[in-house]
Amino acid sequence: MKAIEIKPGIYWVGGIDWDLRNFHGYLTQRGSTYNSYLIIDENITLIDNVKYYMAEEQMKRISQIIDPAKIDYIVQNHIEMDHSGSLPGILEKCPNARVIASPKGVEGLPKHYKKQWNFMPVKSGDTLNLGKRTLHFVQTPMVHWPDNMVSYCPEEKVLFSNDSFGQHISSSERFDDEYPFNTMMNEAAKYYANIVLPYSKQVQKALDVVKTLDIDVICPSHGLLLRKYIPEMLEMYTKWSANSVDKKALIIYDTMWKSTEKIAGIILEAFESKGYQTRLFNLQYTHISDIMTEILTAKYICVGSPTLNNNILPTVASFLTYLKGLAPKGRHGLAFGSYGWGGQSVGMVETILKECGFDMLEQIRLQYVPDDDLLKAEEQKLITQID
Repeated sequence: MKAIEIKPGIYWVGGIDWDLRNFHGYLTQRGSTYNSYLIIDENITLIDNVKYYMAEEQMKRISQIIDPAKIDYIVQNHIEMDHSGSLPGILEKCPNARVIASPKGVEGLPKHYKKQWNFMPVKSGDTLNLGKRTLHFVQTPMVHWPDNMVSYCPEEKVLFSNDSFGQHISSSERFDDEYPFNTMMNEAAKYYANIVLPYSKQVQKALDVVKTLDIDVICPSHGLLLRKYIPEMLEMYTKWSANSVDKKALIIYDTMWKSTEKIAGIILEAFESKGYQTRLFNLQYTHISDIMTEILTAKYICVGSPTLNNNILPTVASFLTYLKGLAPKGRHGLAFGSYGWGGQSVGMVETILKECGFDMLEQIRLQYVPDDDLLKAEEQKLITQID
């Protein structure tokens, strides 16, 4: 239950969720942290809170540093309940503390908790004097809720970045240079792909502000704090928010009697022949949130399903619903599949990929069990369409 000092007088006092494995339908194999930060100054300030079942853990960490009743300000950068769940309990300890949030946050918190606390709304450009330090606030709406904002302490060069730059990682390590770099960046990519991706234009606006700041430490709401690899993280966020893609193709499918799987195989070979990185995902075995991590930098997204009861397989339908909600831009799509007599599935897949805004290649729709000659012909036809 140890609090961790980030800079003199600034502490991490969050909670470690070792057992978390699902976050809004996103598979979190490494668990997560809910990060909360305590600033000891003339006005003692708590920045963000934790999920309700981490409240006791957070309170024990705060109590190592000060009596929680002495907290003067609580800055709630984001009101979603994994960040604000312990707020009611904290305010029982310090009922006179002022709760600082964006105007949308001040509007939303009473709707969550049915309480009217001592609110202080802030907007971009507003500052809060803590004594030796100040906090500067920047609203970052829709990264990824309307109430989102970030807080910056210029005297300590610390950015409390809310849901930007986070990762779902539970660990005893608190900083990026204490943890395997590639694992951290992969989890950051997964976090972006599954949570932040639809809001990339808003991320670009936020990055324009962040890049003007002098930053020693970035303190996100989840995962590891950044102090060594800040340039690398900003570089990747710049790439992801611009929807920049690699020469990479994903083939995503489910199959009943292996015919759709055979088609997936020749699509893979076609892209390999054109020098593409390729990834083959059977939806029976790979979670959709892991596939989304690969989609983040993929140029081509090929989706296949056989026809079942005049429809697509449920696994494929689930993936397409998830994909459409996350809305990656500037991608190319391909619908493929096999059928016995109805054959509606490929057209349905293609319709959804078009609704995602993808530029479509000619669909591959084959009846019964395709032989090698037919598969080879389809492969050659596909090769001529690939950039």
